[in-house]
Amino acid sequence: MRVAMLGTGPFAVPTFRALLGSRHAVVVLVTQPVRPAKGRRRKTPPQPMREIAGEQDVPILDPENINAPEARAALARFQPELLVVADYGQILRPETIAVASHGAINLHGSLLPRYRGAAPVQWAIYHGEKQTGVTVFQLVPQVDAGPILAQQAVEIEPDETANELEQRLARLGAQLVIETIDAIEAGKAEPKPQHNQQASRAPRLTKQHGLIDWHRSAEAIRNHIRAMTPWPGTYTFWHRGSGEPLRLAIGRATPVDEKELAQNDTGIAAGPADTSRLPARAEPGTVLIARGDRLVVATGDGALRIESVQPAGKRWLTAAEFLRGYPIEPGQRFGPPDER
Repeated sequence: MRVAMLGTGPFAVPTFRALLGSRHAVVVLVTQPVRPAKGRRRKTPPQPMREIAGEQDVPILDPENINAPEARAALARFQPELLVVADYGQILRPETIAVASHGAINLHGSLLPRYRGAAPVQWAIYHGEKQTGVTVFQLVPQVDAGPILAQQAVEIEPDETANELEQRLARLGAQLVIETIDAIEAGKAEPKPQHNQQASRAPRLTKQHGLIDWHRSAEAIRNHIRAMTPWPGTYTFWHRGSGEPLRLAIGRATPVDEKELAQNDTGIAAGPADTSRLPARAEPGTVLIARGDRLVVATGDGALRIESVQPAGKRWLTAAEFLRGYPIEPGQRFGPPDER
C-alpha cells in the first residue's frame, strides 16, 4: 500500500521506522516546518523524522497548514492510498483526509476514549492510572473521536515517568499500526465506534501545570512529578524566613509512611507518643524533616521525601547537597509564590 507518513515528534519515530521496514511504500513524509529556537542560547531541537527521511530518500513536505489548498494538492501528487498520522501537530480537515483512497489512521497513546487530547500519557500518570495503552483509529475532524481499529493495553510501572512510558508505547504502537494497515489492505479491518460518554480529556501541558499542590496526597504528588518528567517539570516555592520565595524544581520523590514520620528526628514532632503533633498532621507544604539526606514535606495525606532539587538558576542537587548548601529548617513552608 502507498502510505504517507504524517509525524513530527518522537512518538512518531518507531512507527516511521516500522513502515520503512515493512512491505508498504512510504511515498512522502509530512512534518511540521522547522521553526528557529527563541533566545540566543537555544539550539534548534533535533528533527529525527527529517533525519530518517533523508537517510531513506523519502520526500518531505512541511507546510505551515496541511489543509491549505496548495499543501493538499502537493500531498495528492504522491497518490497515497492511506495517511498514517502520529504526533504530527495539525488537525486534518475532511478534504485533506479524502486525498487518500483509504482515508487516514492515527496512533494515539491511550486506550480511547480515555484521555483524548495532546498529552494522554502525562495525564494518565497524573491521575494514578495503573493501566494505559495505544489505540489506532480512523481519523475524523473531531479530536481523537474516530472509530477504533485496534488497541493494546499495558500496565504502568510504579516508578515510570511520562518520558519512559511514552517511549514504550511508541514502540508498541508501531507494530499495531503495521498490523492495522495489513488488515485494511486485506479488507479485514473492523472499525468500532467509541463510547463518547466514557471519554476524558488530556489537554496540552503548559508550564503552569508543573506547580505542586501540597494539599493533594503524597502519592498524588509523586504521580504529578512522574507525569511532568521531563516537561514541564514540577516546582514549588520555598518561603524562607526572610527574602523573596525561592523557586525550587522538584525531581524524584517518595511517599513516607507514618512509622518513619513518628521517629524522633524532626523539628516539629515532640516524639512518637505526641500524636496530636505528628508531622503527618502538619499543614500541607510544611517542611517536616531537613537533616542529612532527608528532606520531608507534609502533604494533604501523608508526607513526601524529596530526593532531588534544583534551585532557580542552579544545577540539580541531591537532597543531601541541597541541605548542606541551603539553610532550610523544619516548619518553613513550600507552596505557590504568593502564599501567605
